[in-house]
Amino acid sequence: MRAVVFAYHSMGVIGLEALRRHGVDLPLVLSHRDDPGEKCWFASVEEWCRSNSVPCECPEDVNQPAWLQRISACKPDMLFSFYYRRLLAPDLLAMAPQGGLNLHGSLLPAYRGRCPVNWVLVRGETETGVTLHHMVARADAGDIVGRESVSITPEDDSVTLYGKLEHAACVLLDRLLPLVIEGRAPREPQDEAAATTFGGRCPADGLIDWAQSAASQYDLVRAVTDPYPGAFSYLAGKRLVIWRAAVDDGAAILDPGRLRVSSTDAIVGCSGVALKLLDVSWEGQRLTYAELADALREYDGAFLTSACPP
Repeated sequence: MRAVVFAYHSMGVIGLEALRRHGVDLPLVLSHRDDPGEKCWFASVEEWCRSNSVPCECPEDVNQPAWLQRISACKPDMLFSFYYRRLLAPDLLAMAPQGGLNLHGSLLPAYRGRCPVNWVLVRGETETGVTLHHMVARADAGDIVGRESVSITPEDDSVTLYGKLEHAACVLLDRLLPLVIEGRAPREPQDEAAATTFGGRCPADGLIDWAQSAASQYDLVRAVTDPYPGAFSYLAGKRLVIWRAAVDDGAAILDPGRLRVSSTDAIVGCSGVALKLLDVSWEGQRLTYAELADALREYDGAFLTSACPP
């Protein structure tokens, strides 16, 4: 099989390695330039291609006529997309006789769209996975070839969950690629009635609403902790970024947003029990649990707010 691949991120590298393992010819890989405003903690598709002597380009728009001609000249049997960030136009998908397959980071039809790893944590899910599916004009809506599920534990954050999905992707691709290459892969239409779609996230989405439960705030914190921008609130007009937290085991009840600082810890009121702060950034310093109480002691009784100061 001969395939043109659209790939980015660590999942892009995992997909390329799987194709190489299964003997797929790779005449061209299309990727993205890294965004200088984004913390690039993931593996580089460009570097992988250089190391493996695979041609790689990073066009702004692969759907433009010049790139359609370049891709067509590669005479691909199939197209693959592994965490590529743009939709492929129908004219592009039609170039490969066997169509195109995309690897998506959720158990479709749930969590179509952007940032599924973050969204499943924000929403407190206990299971997610990866799905290999056919590409169509609508994002993540094509027939499913197969899924591999993973459990989400209460201790998982965005990084640990992503690691689980990387392993699941390897398992899924090694199971399905031989069937795809032989033309025997299953094909299951998605249940549109069960579909859910979520959009992209931005740093502002980490703003905490203390009127919500401590459990929901814990889920937000772990969903957007390092390497993402973090969950945050405002204390005395200054931003407090919360990297790690826990639902307070002591079942303390405080007014939503009220900070209580003792000799050993700092907790914030939510709807119901409080949230215990374990790791924060405050006034330009990263503070661990052992340092929090001293640094925040003068604000005991103050309120953290969701309002950005003028």
